[in-house]
Amino acid sequence: MVFSLFFHLAILLLSSSVLSRTLPFTTVLQVSSTLSKTQDLFSSLNVLPSKQKVQPIIPFNSSLTFQLHTRISIHGTTEKDYKSLTLTRLARDSGRVKAIQTRVHLATLGFRKADLTPLETQFDDEKLEVPIISGTSQGSGEYFCRVGIGKPPTQSYMVLDTGSDVNWVQCAPCADCYQQSDPIFDPNLSSSFSQLPCDTYQCRSLDVSECRNEKCLYEVSYGDGSYTVGEFVTETISFGELATVENVAIGCGHNNEGLFVGAAGLIGLGGGPLSFPSQIKASTFSYCLVDRDSDSASTLDFDSPPPHDAVTAPLLRNSKMDTFYYVDLTGISVGGEPLQIDPSSFQLNNIGDGGVIVDSGTAITRLQTTVYEPLRDAFKKGTGDLPLTDSVALFDTCYDLSSRKSVEVPTVSFHFSNGNELRLPAKNYLIPVDSSGTFCFAFAPTTSSLGIIGNVQQQGTRVSYDLANSVIGFSPNKC
Repeated sequence: MVFSLFFHLAILLLSSSVLSRTLPFTTVLQVSSTLSKTQDLFSSLNVLPSKQKVQPIIPFNSSLTFQLHTRISIHGTTEKDYKSLTLTRLARDSGRVKAIQTRVHLATLGFRKADLTPLETQFDDEKLEVPIISGTSQGSGEYFCRVGIGKPPTQSYMVLDTGSDVNWVQCAPCADCYQQSDPIFDPNLSSSFSQLPCDTYQCRSLDVSECRNEKCLYEVSYGDGSYTVGEFVTETISFGELATVENVAIGCGHNNEGLFVGAAGLIGLGGGPLSFPSQIKASTFSYCLVDRDSDSASTLDFDSPPPHDAVTAPLLRNSKMDTFYYVDLTGISVGGEPLQIDPSSFQLNNIGDGGVIVDSGTAITRLQTTVYEPLRDAFKKGTGDLPLTDSVALFDTCYDLSSRKSVEVPTVSFHFSNGNELRLPAKNYLIPVDSSGTFCFAFAPTTSSLGIIGNVQQQGTRVSYDLANSVIGFSPNKC
């Protein structure tokens, strides 16, 4: 009897020990609830954005806050089903990635955008915090923030982008403006609107500019063919009713084209001198991106301390291009097993080539082919019991989970040079591409030496940029 008791106790302890070792290396994807969201998404679009309930700003830990929202929750979509929405988004995402990689490549060769693109004008002579929204419609992976522009403030939805520096808004009179959810900003109604002379620091900091009638003109173009052209000015930016920042340099775009449908313009969170964090001299900023199919909101915060439980990593900068934020990634593991990958595959070298950036505007994480293939193969090996199905667009590893309520899959983790590990939840790398049960492994290969951690992998995680101490932090479940 005593032997039997000790035997069962030993088995129990052994099972507990094994369980404690294996639990961190697998994670569960709730298939049924995820598919329900893709189906509910289109039924909810029958509610006009203007009649949707406006959510109050709930500051994360700061008095300067923007609220962030998904684009689809504001403007809806012209797509008829979830697969069409996915394909459109992936097509645009590929255009953005190509543009980013080209910009970095040209920077390593010593080119600036101004050396390559002429300006074409087609028009007449303390602490802060905001909310964030995801933007799956119009093929976009962007998130929107709600800000006030001018005095009195005109409330506008603006695209949030860590891969851009120049802030801009569509302005009246419009030679060419695309459709947006809010009224076009009218400078004549703002007492704080002020033209920037050509000899100012802000004007000289533009990549593409021109002087006309002593006024500074700007142009910004994007990888998908979108662009904005207009006057470079200063304005007052408001964050709800809590705080304002005066004399922020922004573009007043009279000629704008592209796929920014729904947004009035863009807030640049990059590392260049014209970005919003640089202009307000923020020592930190953070955001949390809600799930791409969600109608809920989160926040973008400035000068708030990073969460104490953040998984931190060194934040690196490229001496050839100051816009992007690089993370010192050294390895990836699947199911607790480190992949056999040369760490140099992730490194930013002294000529500005390589490295891995964290980007809010790119949806799908891109990794060098020599990194992606071992990652994909290890994940497929760990999901051998799941039925594979045809590839979809840039995804070459997809599963038919239509008969499953949930599945257990290997945990994918990022490892950093300081020894820290970021474990991703299953929903951040096994995502639905239709409403019938097709899920794909949400990474993609690239022949470029530049890697990009996209917003699908960031969803549900507060990403904190400690600019003063060159540290980036990841805090799951802090939206």
